Amino acid sequence: MTDFATSYRVLARKYRPQTFAEVIGQEAMVRTLSNAIATGRIAHAFILTGVRGVGKTTTARIIARALNCIGPDGAGGPTVTPCGECVHCRAIAEDRHVDVVEMDAASRTGVDDIRDLTEGVRYRPVSARYKIYIIDEVHMLSKPAFNALLKTLEEPPPDVKFVFATTEVQRVPVTVLSRCQRFALRRVPIGQLVEHYRRLAEAEGISVAPAALALIARAADGSVRDGLSLLDQAIALSGDAAIEEAAVRDMLGIADRNLVFDLFETVLKGDAAGALDRMDGLYQGGADPLNVLQDLLELSHFVTRLKLAPEAGLGDPFEDGWRERARPLAAALAMPVLARAWQMLLKGLEEVQTAPAPAQAAQMVLVRLAYVADLPVPADLVRALTAGEQATTPSPPPGERVGARGQSAEAPQLPSPSHALGAGPSLSRSAGEGLASAAAPAIAMAPSASPAQFDPMPQSFLDVVALFESRREAVIAAHLKANVRLVTFEPGRIEIRPIEAAPGNLTNQLGALLSEWTGTRWIVAISQAEGAPSLAEEEERRARALRHEVAAHPLVRAVLDTFPGATIAAVRERFVAADAGSDAAPDDVGDDVGATQSEDGVSTGEDGS
Repeated sequence: MTDFATSYRVLARKYRPQTFAEVIGQEAMVRTLSNAIATGRIAHAFILTGVRGVGKTTTARIIARALNCIGPDGAGGPTVTPCGECVHCRAIAEDRHVDVVEMDAASRTGVDDIRDLTEGVRYRPVSARYKIYIIDEVHMLSKPAFNALLKTLEEPPPDVKFVFATTEVQRVPVTVLSRCQRFALRRVPIGQLVEHYRRLAEAEGISVAPAALALIARAADGSVRDGLSLLDQAIALSGDAAIEEAAVRDMLGIADRNLVFDLFETVLKGDAAGALDRMDGLYQGGADPLNVLQDLLELSHFVTRLKLAPEAGLGDPFEDGWRERARPLAAALAMPVLARAWQMLLKGLEEVQTAPAPAQAAQMVLVRLAYVADLPVPADLVRALTAGEQATTPSPPPGERVGARGQSAEAPQLPSPSHALGAGPSLSRSAGEGLASAAAPAIAMAPSASPAQFDPMPQSFLDVVALFESRREAVIAAHLKANVRLVTFEPGRIEIRPIEAAPGNLTNQLGALLSEWTGTRWIVAISQAEGAPSLAEEEERRARALRHEVAAHPLVRAVLDTFPGATIAAVRERFVAADAGSDAAPDDVGDDVGATQSEDGVSTGEDGS
């Protein structure tokens, strides 16, 4: 029993590639390295990047074998097809070669570890052709460690090669990257993963359903090793029996594809109660709520692609299984509806990931989706309101729509292209149901704006200030007077230079309110030019000039000389009566006035001191 347990090797180790020909999904890298080895143009340092499980460390070991292989007869040189039989190939495969040093930077991050490495670089290889240093997860090295490595990495001895592997290349200093040949290992396509796993299953004598292989390949997310670990798990789950799709779904917590389609259709019909029932059934059946939302998100993405490009997903075994049932959805649903569903599911996915109760969070996402299902898209609503249209469809009879959304027990039909979920020129019948009760009072109180209801277009900056005052935006009007210097003005465009006391969002508020009130788009820009004095400064300058002018009048001068210490407190204008035949002009003298200008001269008064 113990011998059996210790002799077992997981598939990821048992079937690790030993030559470049066995590496899958990385054709560009394999071709480049093969040509470099064949022509002798071998770089002194390589860096391999990519997600976990795509073959970075495996490729590094193959490079070490390819450079040090001597062939079965002991007389060979560097080759793209290591023999696997010579002493060097066997020692490297068993991780015991003295000249191939593999270091895990995640556990040895310090500068002292790198100093030990660079000290060994000075010595020639013990038995191999090249001394190979493989540093895995190189991005984990500390900054001093990278600095200690730089000079050696730039000019190593001719018989030393470095191979770095990392999943986070952005954390590697550019000074290191510039000294290496970089290879980005890509995710392995699902089709190649399925074929690879099928061959390995046959080699193991295991029967696996094609649909089960497709599920495993999809869950692997481009990582060969992740998929092999899942295949190992599926074999252990099924025992001696064949691996079926249902068993893999239970193992991964993935909902049945047809049930996901049913849920998607139910939600987009607006049947919240039915959607909750289906979600509860999936949850009780072992499906993870997060996986269900991910499936819905992928389905909405696939339906969108199918609507734009009918041949989307060809060759993908997972999406090929969706194609026939997704075509009617792609034909029935409008692009704005699919985009809205995508955005809500994407937001809901984040909520489920952080919610204390993922199942409840997923249910609330479905409820929101169902409640917006029969609403018009924003473009149709705006078009209808601006055209003065209103939903006139009579409300449904009582009892017809019951349940969480007011749905009837009978499931409604999938919306057609002319449904409210589609892109139509006006509000549809379903849109009328959704909006008549809630939006009609607001529409009645605030009818859609027409050009006649807009304010006149301001022709000067003073007109703009006057408009804000008439609209009772006193705070903004005060800032425009005191804290803004005008640079240029033309109807629809203003350039200003705010001073420090102006609020940061003044330009945004100014442009938005002017556009709303006038019905014309206004652009308000901030300029670095000096600009004209503010309105408050101009007003103060005019007041000072008027006081000086009044003070120079002989009568006022005589009053000021007669009453030492008297000052001019204010100067106010008096206006001629509108009726030319009127003998009397309105008295506009205020309290505590030092001097008042009249139409025929200046009258003076004491300030009460």
